[in-house]
Amino acid sequence: MAQHANAEEHGVKLTKGKYTMYPKFTKHGGFRFKADLVDDERGDGHNVYVQARVEGYSWRRFNGQQKKTVTIQKEVYDGAALYVSEAWIRACRDRGSLRPDNCTRTLHYKR
Repeated sequence: MAQHANAEEHGVKLTKGKYTMYPKFTKHGGFRFKADLVDDERGDGHNVYVQARVEGYSWRRFNGQQKKTVTIQKEVYDGAALYVSEAWIRACRDRGSLRPDNCTRTLHYKR
């Protein structure tokens, strides 16, 4: 499993991140990530989440927990393909419906 740099934005962090691009015929040839999602501003009342996507698909959302650090381990893949070639991941802070969410920089991976 390869490692990537930590990503930070005000209120949310994605740390200790690792990723794998599975080979063809193995776990859908998908993108697997494991990272700690950190609510970096515990008193703000906002939840945090991770978004990940592979080429040709929309972002998938994986919720964290308010006021906590949680380890998130997921696989994202294209069910109609033998493997994916590109993947993107970022962490965001859910600031409600009146203000836009803020996210870390988007990390991009290529096979």
